[in-house]
Amino acid sequence: MKHLSLFLCVRYLTSKRIVLLSIAAVAISAALLIVVASLFNGFIDAFESTAAEQTGDIVVAAPIGYRISDYDPLISRLRDSEIVDAATPVLVGQGLLLIDKGNVRAVSVWGIDLATRQKVTPVGELLIRQKDAAPPAFSPPGEPEQLGGFVGIGVIATPDEKTDEYDMEKVKATIGRRVALTTGTATREPSSPGGEIETTAGTQSFKRRTVKFTVTDVVYSGMYDIDREFIYLPITDMSARIYPGEKSQADTIQIKLAEGADPETALAVVGGIWMDFARDRFAWAGYATISTSVEMQARLIGEYKKQLGMLMLIFGVLSGGVVLLISCIFYLIVITKQKDIAIVKSCGLGSGAVAGLFVAFGVTVGLAGSALGSALGYLITKNINPIERFVSGMMGIKLWKSSTYMFSRIPNQIDTEVVGWVIIAAVSAAAIGALIPAIAAARLKPVEILRYE
Repeated sequence: MKHLSLFLCVRYLTSKRIVLLSIAAVAISAALLIVVASLFNGFIDAFESTAAEQTGDIVVAAPIGYRISDYDPLISRLRDSEIVDAATPVLVGQGLLLIDKGNVRAVSVWGIDLATRQKVTPVGELLIRQKDAAPPAFSPPGEPEQLGGFVGIGVIATPDEKTDEYDMEKVKATIGRRVALTTGTATREPSSPGGEIETTAGTQSFKRRTVKFTVTDVVYSGMYDIDREFIYLPITDMSARIYPGEKSQADTIQIKLAEGADPETALAVVGGIWMDFARDRFAWAGYATISTSVEMQARLIGEYKKQLGMLMLIFGVLSGGVVLLISCIFYLIVITKQKDIAIVKSCGLGSGAVAGLFVAFGVTVGLAGSALGSALGYLITKNINPIERFVSGMMGIKLWKSSTYMFSRIPNQIDTEVVGWVIIAAVSAAAIGALIPAIAAARLKPVEILRYE
């Protein structure tokens, strides 16, 4: 008899098409949370990985105003360590780049050693002309003695307002062009001959220098802030022109760790190698900064995660309406099916069992809705770029602009951890929504309902 009662109760519940509305509500809420969390976390992960690609896993940085001279022995010591895979020097500067008449851009200049940098970062994969070359080179083809350099794609071109894409023909036409970089150094040392213009400010002087080079390739990293600001020159040539007569100079040493290396352990090892190298060379050795790329971005990443937390809280509260919707739908079933519930209770199904059936059915609705929502969220997230292009085409405006959101493409990786929590929350919400109707159904008295039947 109990099995018959159970069958009748489940049949009454499943025959109500309005229950599909509950499943749809759960699915939409789950999909919304999954898409928002996945896209936001994807943006954060893309930012962290791009920063790591540009700077390596660990960075040794000299204090502002100081430089690491004769760095080759330090690079060798780092490479000899089992915990370090590769290391490369970087000399940082600022300047004005004259691209053509009337076209001057403020840029950040990185002097890099291309041979060692390829082992630390995927610089070769970001080049337009030499992407498939092994290895890429700074010098123009057929002119190994001529100074060449790379420029970020955003330095020489601007993304289209509607498509957010670069005019690649214009970009490629820039390769081979002769440009001039005006940069300089602030120094306390007396000026050396060579035609530099010196401006005295207190005890310091500024030496302006002009470096002419040929654009031999264009860097397209996909991160707008990097592509629109940076140019790259050979570190030896840049050092020789800015600091003539001195040994090769660098501001930072960027390090890639061996696979599986623990960052905290690596920091201690790198710190020890640095002090052994620098203790007797530089009076400021103890003031150098040694940190991981994650630590360097920690403050900004922390703010992004706070924004994600607030966004998920807002959408979570809005999605809480699913509880009320399920409660109303199930309560409506209880009201309209009082006679049927009274019949199955009179056939031997207890109040607790009736309440349990409604809660179980709420859990089933939550499982079905969260499964459908997870599938929907997966499809939307994975196809977010085509969807964005379609919507942008329909509206006539670009929704995702690299100049605003840093990246040329929307990160579309699914956050599986968030999916798991969303499923748990959806099932819990559906069960809570079914709880009040379940209590109401359990309290029905068959005698009172069937008295006049």
